[in-house]
This record gives sequence, C-alpha cells and structure tokens, in this order.
Amino acid sequence: MIGRLLQARTLAGVTLGVMVALAFVPPVRSQAKGDSTSAADAFDTVARVMASPRCQNCHTLTGFPRQGDDRHRHMFHVMRGPADDGAAGLPCSTCHGRSNNAASGVPGANDEWRLAPLTMGWDGLSQHELCEHLKDPQHNGNRNGGQVIDHLRSALVRWAWSPGVDRTGKTRTTPPVPYEEFMKDAESWVSSGAACPK
Repeated sequence: MIGRLLQARTLAGVTLGVMVALAFVPPVRSQAKGDSTSAADAFDTVARVMASPRCQNCHTLTGFPRQGDDRHRHMFHVMRGPADDGAAGLPCSTCHGRSNNAASGVPGANDEWRLAPLTMGWDGLSQHELCEHLKDPQHNGNRNGGQVIDHLRSALVRWAWSPGVDRTGKTRTTPPVPYEEFMKDAESWVSSGAACPK
C-alpha cells in the first residue's frame, strides 16, 4: 500500500513538473496570443478582401444596396427595408435566387440574399477602424472570433469568389485574394490575438 502511495506521489510530481516546464515553453510565433506583427499582417489580407466591391456593396451604410465595381446605387430604386432584405412587398428574393442567373445577370447564392445590417457597414473606414469594427460585438452581429470565421464560410460570403456575370454578360471581378488564402489569414488573425494595424 505504501509503495503504491509513493508511486502515485512520484507520478503526480513528474506530471506537475512537466506541466510547469511546458508553461514556460514559448509558443510558436503564429500561435502567440497577441502577436501584433503576425496578426496585423494577416489582417492586411482580410482588409484587402473586405475593401473589394463584392464585400462593400452589401456592407454599405446606405438605405439601399450598391452594384458593380463602381458601387453605383442598385437599379430600380431598390431599398434596404426594415429587415435588410428589401422593402415590404419587394424582398431581395424577388429577383435574387439561390444561384447566379446567367441569362439576366442577376446574382444569387445558396443562402438568403440580403444586406448586412447598417451596424455592420464599413463604408469609408480605415484599415484600423475596420479591424476594430470586426471585433466589436455591436458591429459584427454579436459574434466572437470563431463566429466571425463561421460567417466568412457562409454561402453568401463565398459567393464573392464566384459572382457570375453582370447584365451585360461581363464576368464580375472577384476579391483580390483567393478564398483559401483569405480564410487562412482570417483564421490566423483571429487565432493570433486579432491585433489591429496602427
């Protein structure tokens, strides 16, 4: 019995010693919480994507959606509406289906087509302001970092990389960074502390 107690105490001491030693092992740079250099570098990629018309046309601070690379006002005087999905009697889904319509040029995604709420608009924000905006629950749909990443995986966001053609038959531009690279850097930004550029 005494032998077993001594063996258990020795094992507990070794386990505690290993845990203490591991606590002082410096994390790999990309995993260091609050590593402002790597987080800010990763956010640069995120910001370049979010500055593209594919993102900004829906994350607008206006009472209407925008269209095209020049971000002009949506045709037919389409309005935001009280629930960000169009005016009463004329929801976004009246024209926007679950996929792009090559014949008409009307885009669609396998998700509910809608505008981001006004609180999630980022027209005219600097890169630093955009970063703070994305971390602020009052401006990001009350999401934590993991939930922001989940949103970036949604069909509506992914649509930006397969936007189809416009009404003239011209292929719409995509964000300046491939989706996989964008997600890798977005995940890196969140996991390394979500630091913002100065």
